[in-house]
Amino acid sequence: MRQRFFLIFLCVFLQSTFSQNKPVDGYSAIDKKALQMSNSQTTSTDLIASYIIKNFKTEKEKARAIFIWIASNIRYDIDNMYNIRYNEDDSIKITRTLLTRKGVCENYSALFCDICVKVGLKSFQISGYTKQNGVVANLTHAWCAVRIDGNWYLFDPTWGSGYLSNGKYVRKVDEAYFMAKPSGMIGSHMPFDYLWQFLNYPITHQEFIDGKIASGKARPYFSFKDSIQAYEKQDEIGRLISTANRIEKNGVRNVHVFNRLREIKQQIETVRHNEIVGIFNSAVSDCNEGINSLNAFINFRNKQFTPQKTDLEIRSMIDIAFELLNKSKLKINQIQSDDLEMSNLVQNLRRTIEDTLNQLKDQQNWLSEYLKKGKLGRKAMFVGKVTWYGIPLN
Repeated sequence: MRQRFFLIFLCVFLQSTFSQNKPVDGYSAIDKKALQMSNSQTTSTDLIASYIIKNFKTEKEKARAIFIWIASNIRYDIDNMYNIRYNEDDSIKITRTLLTRKGVCENYSALFCDICVKVGLKSFQISGYTKQNGVVANLTHAWCAVRIDGNWYLFDPTWGSGYLSNGKYVRKVDEAYFMAKPSGMIGSHMPFDYLWQFLNYPITHQEFIDGKIASGKARPYFSFKDSIQAYEKQDEIGRLISTANRIEKNGVRNVHVFNRLREIKQQIETVRHNEIVGIFNSAVSDCNEGINSLNAFINFRNKQFTPQKTDLEIRSMIDIAFELLNKSKLKINQIQSDDLEMSNLVQNLRRTIEDTLNQLKDQQNWLSEYLKKGKLGRKAMFVGKVTWYGIPLN
């Protein structure tokens, strides 16, 4: 049984001493309009996005509307801080969050990013860990990045919505986590993958732990914009591999990074396994269709090609079988697996394909002779038995 490793993405709040910024007056009109959404308009991210698209024009206005609505309507779920649903899709997390109006950081970030995408804002969820008052948090965290007017900004909808004080959640909007500049956010939020620092001179995990976050060109230059473009063009396994490489390159300096790297490597293995299973199942399907097509030809031959078909139609029946079997063969030859069970399955399927191709070759040879003959010669060729794996079929 394959084992999967998961990280716990929980949110860490400062206590009542946590710095709270006053609301920005320039957003008061946007905030007022965003908070006018009725309950019936906020049961899904599609409905929320529709309202925002209708009422706000600029990218900054849309991002603000999303941020303030979440900060004002979603409460931190203290009771379920440790009740993480590992296997849930984001869509399920989002649905539950909108239904209960509660969630932890992974719910906040999933909800925020999903609405952003649906209103046309490029957005990514970011996983990492945090540091407050010089101390690295014991729990991991999740936040968001959004591209606004061509520039990348960071948002933490969880920390931006309130804080914990004496075990209770206090709702209070913190403007520090709305459109934060990457150079400032790096003081408290450290992504596992330095791609999501959005810095041309990203810091290492050790530098973050030591508080050495000052910008400096002594570090190697990194074009995060080009790297994000490359990342978006990669398939799932390509993204996982490049992420794992960057994490290893930046140093594994604590248990958070170690666990994340282990999880990604397990995901790579799982994706590769699933790809192999997908190729194998597709090969099996092609093989079965090829066998069915060959059987249809043999049955038609046993009926002495009645009802009548043209020579081209008869030839196509066996050609289709040949194409499907060879298609299956090409797919099965792509599979390379160290898994004994899969190796045995591949070997058995390959044997079936080869045996069927040999039978098909006999039918092809017979049909070639048949098509060369006239009416009487063709009729004579139906004398005798047709067999399938040595079993008479007529």
